Amino acid sequence: MSNTGFLTHLCLVLACCFCCSESMPTVLSQELVNDRPVIGVLTQLVSDEAMKPFGRTYIPASYVKYMESGGSRVMPIRLTLSTVEYENIFKKINGLLLIGGAVDLEISDFARVAKIFYKLALVANDAGDFFPIWGTCMGMQLLTVLVAGENLLTSTMAENVAMPLNLTSEAHTSKMFEGFPDELMKALTQEPLTGNFHHYGVTVKAFQENDKLQSFFSLLSTNVAENGTHFVSTLEGKRYPFYGVQWHPEVNRFQWNRKLNFPHSPHAVQLSSLLAQFFVNEGRRSLHQFDNPEEEASSLIYNYTPVYAGNFTGYEQLYFF
Repeated sequence: MSNTGFLTHLCLVLACCFCCSESMPTVLSQELVNDRPVIGVLTQLVSDEAMKPFGRTYIPASYVKYMESGGSRVMPIRLTLSTVEYENIFKKINGLLLIGGAVDLEISDFARVAKIFYKLALVANDAGDFFPIWGTCMGMQLLTVLVAGENLLTSTMAENVAMPLNLTSEAHTSKMFEGFPDELMKALTQEPLTGNFHHYGVTVKAFQENDKLQSFFSLLSTNVAENGTHFVSTLEGKRYPFYGVQWHPEVNRFQWNRKLNFPHSPHAVQLSSLLAQFFVNEGRRSLHQFDNPEEEASSLIYNYTPVYAGNFTGYEQLYFF
């Protein structure tokens, strides 16, 4: 075939392919995602006398920065609203963060409001309306109370200590740790990457003997308390996108008190970064949204100014409400 003939043949082939592509458009089978997620964060009741002049409830700024660093915005959720108002908020936010602290896990306002969102999330996820929940320290403890229907906490003192994790076999097939570099997974088991600041927890024995917890959660890691008790340190929902850590990933990048054992090594920072991104990516799968941009803007944490609290608390900054 001459050069002229070859070029003519090539043009005809390309023209045919072009025509076929116009008549048969590419179909993208991609899950809808929300690239403007808003994570709701329950406020915590002020109990410390030194904090009372600033407000009734608060959120440590480290939790806000943690969520923002994963690519989300934050909506503070007060503890004094009606059930109808919480149901309305649920339809607008794309996930819920239950922070650490110290409250009664059965009768406090924090527990009452968390239970409302927990029930809404169960119903929504069952209906195909994806909605994730993350519990840190007390937040994880509260998730176990909500799932088990009873408080199973006992003394698992691990106060102001950074530890590696004793990963279970389920950790390596979990959603939470999926995609983690092998080096980081190894470091998790050998280096003190997780900051612990708790007096109570769920023992491995209590977890294994409770059918509700066993059927609901996968146990991803355990640790040993100062009193020798073997306790649950990382949980992941089997059916529902609910996650819990007894330790504090937010402190690795956003808290710096020299008297507290906050892990700041490169691996600790990497761990915090990946977990923040993981949960926010879960939030992206929620298509909830505010009714209009004005309502959204007025609901976000940007409307509040954090207070420097490093001179009277272990936190550098606190949001008060």
